[in-house]
Amino acid sequence: MPPTPAIQIDGITKSYGGNPVLRGVDLDVAPGTILALLGSNGAGKTTLVRILSTLLRADTGTAAVHGFDVTGEPARVREAISLTGQFAAVDEILTGRENLVLVARLRHLEDPGQIADELLARFSLTDAGRRRVATYSGGMRRRLDIAMSLIGDPPVILLDEPTTGLDPQARLEVWDAVRELAQGGTTVLLTTQYLEEAEQLADRIAILHRGRIVVNGTLAELKALLPPAKIEYVEKQPSLEEVFLALVGDDAAPAHEQA
Repeated sequence: MPPTPAIQIDGITKSYGGNPVLRGVDLDVAPGTILALLGSNGAGKTTLVRILSTLLRADTGTAAVHGFDVTGEPARVREAISLTGQFAAVDEILTGRENLVLVARLRHLEDPGQIADELLARFSLTDAGRRRVATYSGGMRRRLDIAMSLIGDPPVILLDEPTTGLDPQARLEVWDAVRELAQGGTTVLLTTQYLEEAEQLADRIAILHRGRIVVNGTLAELKALLPPAKIEYVEKQPSLEEVFLALVGDDAAPAHEQA
């Protein structure tokens, strides 16, 4: 028997003011995997994440996270998930360590200081842990945000476009953090507009278009939907440098180099 999906979505619909955004979404995410949900702006990615995180109620259909129904058992769903949005939800006045300790205390966990120190080490933030977050780079803030989301060991993480607005180096730092989540057995639903991000991180990729999942599979399966690439030979045009050297020949050498 296959394992029960960590996230199970059946026929979810949602409209705003009579305008349909989700038109019957069906999607399963296997435990301990990364699924990248792709879609253009307005495709409904964030709406779906908000439904899964119990922040929004679907019009029709059902959804379950970690075995709990998002409508009938919202409190249990919230205990099982962590949501990281498009902007890092960190307190810039506090230090990185203080942010982590605060969340651990809010979750009524024992030894918040030890939890904070372990997460700082896990996300390579130990040296910056006692600095105010206002001094952090974008990548460091996002890594801290993800570290905060792991407090309490939620089995499911929802990452809604976590690298929006980050520079290439910061994006790579976040990718490493997401990979580490999956290696630790966490299920990750990642929404993104960056195709390279999905290629680098996802075990499976689903494309949301006009309110429906139009394809769902591995990267290899998605590539197989298109015909094989053709190898074509294109006549290479000479560069200006090549034209210049061909015309002037040895005359291009400095005077002192000529005999």
